Amino acid sequence: MSHDILVLGSGPAGLAAAVAARGRGKSVLVIGNRWQDSPLARAERVDNYLGLPAGSGKELLAQFYDHAVKAGADFVTGRAVSMMVYGGVFATVGSQVYDGKALILAPGVQRQAKYPGEETYLGRGVSYCATCDGMLYRGKPVAVAGRSPDAPLEANYLKSLGCQVTYVAAQRPEGLDGDIPFVRGSRLAVIGEQAVTALEVDGAKLPCAGVFILRQAVAPTDLLPQLETENGVIRVDRTMATNLPGVFAAGDCTGGPLQVAKAVGEGHVAALSACAWLEEQS
Repeated sequence: MSHDILVLGSGPAGLAAAVAARGRGKSVLVIGNRWQDSPLARAERVDNYLGLPAGSGKELLAQFYDHAVKAGADFVTGRAVSMMVYGGVFATVGSQVYDGKALILAPGVQRQAKYPGEETYLGRGVSYCATCDGMLYRGKPVAVAGRSPDAPLEANYLKSLGCQVTYVAAQRPEGLDGDIPFVRGSRLAVIGEQAVTALEVDGAKLPCAGVFILRQAVAPTDLLPQLETENGVIRVDRTMATNLPGVFAAGDCTGGPLQVAKAVGEGHVAALSACAWLEEQS
């Protein structure tokens, strides 16, 4: 099913964008983790959001989500692992491809630093998507760096394909197939020559042909390498437009202050700008 606007991110900016776009009669699909997994959901108290003082972050997000649902936004829970902007917007989540006419990036900030060698070998043994690339490593040894709740399921999927899987994390997660070897470690580095040859785990080498790095989210600049940034954040103008036609950004990914009110306001502006852009194209 096609939508007018795809929103990447289910935090305050993404939900605000969804509500605003629905208010202008546009169909909206929000792609992201469960709202309960947002960093804001762990805030015990939010005192500075206008009109709703002394509530918890979880309570605030629950109201935001309920508002977006009642406004008619559609949701898909998952991690966007690839994206293309060419005569429209196409986002891959797992094995499904979703398309739209405009895109609003509202993924928050990436709080998990990249590993040494990760960018160097991206596409040459490093992957963010088991569904997309798993078949390439059938019968081969792969390491899964699990940094998300869904990582054990993706590791199990790789095993079902015939990959020789080793799971690497700070602790063995629930749901991981009992036959999958587990290596405890937190200091990781990707090693290779022309392609990946090993994952270094706390100084020890784990030989492998591929490394699946499974975080809760993939950075927007990894999804859209042509996206312009400035000082580590997505560069936008006053309308929240990026350098890519039909692509807008809002919230923490555009820089500070990292506040709920700022994210909500930017999400609203981005949605109105996306709606105006769509009208211009019709």
